[in-house]
Amino acid sequence: MGTAERRAASGDGAATPELAARSARTPDRGLLAGVGVAVEERGLSPRAEEERVYYRPLWIEEPARRRRLPDPVRTAAVRAVLIIAVTLLQAMVAFLCTLAGSWLAFPMVLSSVASTIAATWGVLDVWVTRQVWKQRNGVVSTPSSTARSLRRERRRARREARAAVRTQERIRRRGGAGQLSHP
Repeated sequence: MGTAERRAASGDGAATPELAARSARTPDRGLLAGVGVAVEERGLSPRAEEERVYYRPLWIEEPARRRRLPDPVRTAAVRAVLIIAVTLLQAMVAFLCTLAGSWLAFPMVLSSVASTIAATWGVLDVWVTRQVWKQRNGVVSTPSSTARSLRRERRRARREARAAVRTQERIRRRGGAGQLSHP
């Protein structure tokens, strides 16, 4: 595909000559306004304005759709993926050694079985770590969260306990010696 076809084609990053000319005349308005655009000049011909090529940026930043995993969960997930990758590699080598009739087939099968157990442990570790993190930190995304109400109750109980301690201190400072009222 030549330069002319590329310019005329839509969606490959190059603007059509009409769009390029319109964008050059009104740089503050149009489809390419506000986007990082590289301009390439091609000679000093009378059609220099039409021969400018406008390119779109390579990527556009978009907000993440889901929140990032918590650090302990992400660490466990990376560990599990690495263990699973090694397990699949060992299983493939064991299969190929078996087909080739190599002496290495039996040790590779044994290590593949051990790695399968380790991979199962890794996946369970991710699941357990995720559950523990959720239980400790609560689900804060929903307003009617159980964790929030539990924290609220704990704060209320601590406040009441501090108030009771302050009351007892105040009574002791007045020299009440256990008396609540003075004659």
